Amino acid sequence: MARRGSYAKGMAKREEILTTALEVIARNGYRRTSVRDLAEAVGLSQAGLLHHFSSKEKLFEEILRKRDEVDATAFLSTLDGPIDRLLALVRHNAEVPGLVQLYAQVAVEATDLGHPSRAFFVERYDRLRTLLAQFVRAEQEAGRVDPELDPDRVATIFAAMTDGLQTQWLLDQSIDMGEHLAYFWHLATRLH
Repeated sequence: MARRGSYAKGMAKREEILTTALEVIARNGYRRTSVRDLAEAVGLSQAGLLHHFSSKEKLFEEILRKRDEVDATAFLSTLDGPIDRLLALVRHNAEVPGLVQLYAQVAVEATDLGHPSRAFFVERYDRLRTLLAQFVRAEQEAGRVDPELDPDRVATIFAAMTDGLQTQWLLDQSIDMGEHLAYFWHLATRLH
């Protein structure tokens, strides 16, 4: 019995770490947040914090996974229409620059074949492209998107634009990521 209670406590602490990390990184920025800062925010030593994760890289992967979970609950299930949900989520990213920095940094690092978070990003992009392509197909069937457009290509371009706009926004925060994506969607939905 004690073991089960210990497991539950460990999972609760892990959840606290991830929730707190989202807040700290969003507020302070990725570069200005150390593992020590995260550990102190939840009352642990660095070793105690990393005990809940297999490595620093896995900690950051889990923070991003938690961010996706929180964002899905907040945006992807509440607004009308998938494009409105996605645009709201992109606009929200402008309010949490530290998490955008974290995502951009870890995503680039994960391009290395041996990076521990590589599988997470491969699966994440695959899931995103699949969802976007399904949405484009549904819009084509409803007569709102040119039937000659390739849904898989549109999905890949949309995902690439999202990340590319985030990078540009990190360099110049006068860029309105949501507005640019909305304009692209307007172009993609114009019927000929």
